[in-house]
Amino acid sequence: MATIAQQRGGMVIFLSFVVALMLTIIPLPTWGEEIRPHWVMIALIYWAMALPQRVGVGVGWILGLLLDVIFDSVLGQHALGLAIIAFFIAHLHQRQRVFPLWQQAIVVFFYCLVYSVINLWIQGITGNAPNFWLVLIPCFTTAIIWPFAFFLLRHIRRYYRVS
Repeated sequence: MATIAQQRGGMVIFLSFVVALMLTIIPLPTWGEEIRPHWVMIALIYWAMALPQRVGVGVGWILGLLLDVIFDSVLGQHALGLAIIAFFIAHLHQRQRVFPLWQQAIVVFFYCLVYSVINLWIQGITGNAPNFWLVLIPCFTTAIIWPFAFFLLRHIRRYYRVS
């Protein structure tokens, strides 16, 4: 039976994913759409690094399926990308947690690049491949936003004692 603190912690994680999904679907001008960071990936990376026993491949897969439905893409496209990222984090989280934030941002960039290449590959198979250079821009913005998101999510995790 879960204690109140564990339930609250689960709710905090859930709400952070809801906020990330909301930031992903909020309408932006055309130029804003092209530079929008991968908010769901940022939240997934943080929680999978901080609490790998609670957030892992299954959560990445479910979040990816939600993104597939939201973006009306091939079912499993985003799910595959986020599940692979969660898998990498599950195996490397102890190393990544000790990196300074600027190195973590570089790692987040490469995770984002892997996720984007997977999506680009699947879109190419279906005949809808976008320009590769436009796919890189959100990877840069995701890496730039990472330190701020890290501090915010860490503050929330400590304030609500999520463990």
